[in-house]
Amino acid sequence: MTATLPERLATGLWRRFAEGLRTVGETIALGAEACAYAARDIVTGRFDWAQAADQAWFMARVSLLPTILVAIPFGVVTSIQVGAVANSIGASSFSGAVNGVGVLRQAAPLVTSLIIACVVGSAICSDLGMRAIRDEIAALEVMGTNPVQRMVAPRIVAAVFLSVMLTAIVAVAAIATGYVMNVGRGVVGAGTYLDAFTNFSQSADLWLAEGKAVLFGLIGTTVAAHKGLGATGGPQGVADAVNQTVVLNVIVLAVVNAVVTQGYLALAPGGAA
Repeated sequence: MTATLPERLATGLWRRFAEGLRTVGETIALGAEACAYAARDIVTGRFDWAQAADQAWFMARVSLLPTILVAIPFGVVTSIQVGAVANSIGASSFSGAVNGVGVLRQAAPLVTSLIIACVVGSAICSDLGMRAIRDEIAALEVMGTNPVQRMVAPRIVAAVFLSVMLTAIVAVAAIATGYVMNVGRGVVGAGTYLDAFTNFSQSADLWLAEGKAVLFGLIGTTVAAHKGLGATGGPQGVADAVNQTVVLNVIVLAVVNAVVTQGYLALAPGGAA
């Protein structure tokens, strides 16, 4: 008996839903396994710091320039918009506070998440994907080496470290850009701008930004590693895996950013002031 159109649609939707759940489960399991290996090897002194350093340097080389090129225009646009609104309501003296808090809580983690999703994630996925289609991953398993311990764990440690560094770089670049745009254009005095920034910014804002960075590095690397290790079908399969990595990372990291921010504001309502 031929299935009707609604039945085919329902079957297709259920299949996609099941595949999505399986992907989520496999990704979480991969991340947990890699973190467990990394923690155990660090404690026992067997962690491959050389590979982690090489990966961190590789990630920094491909992501540092894009990060700066995104952070500076972001700071320019933010300072111009904030300055215009502040002038219209006679609150120019608070532009430093708005710029500083906005950059620390949202702009710096957001730019970092985009860089991790689009630049670092695609690089990790393509690297592991090419190794997978050349059967290098299978060769490691044949030799009794766990590819998660050998290939994924060092990349996660490197990506987490890099994410923290990128967030700090974005924050400094964006805040400095906001300072130059506001003070340089005569919108507000240098002392007034810095006083507003120091009075309203809190250490918790910095911890929030760096906490997000750790999550972004962990999640982005895990998603990229899962897609890369599962790549099949030659170069086309690797290209498809890279595209899926970028899309998934952008969506997942945006959701995580929103959830963490709302959780922070709910648990520390005083920080919203």
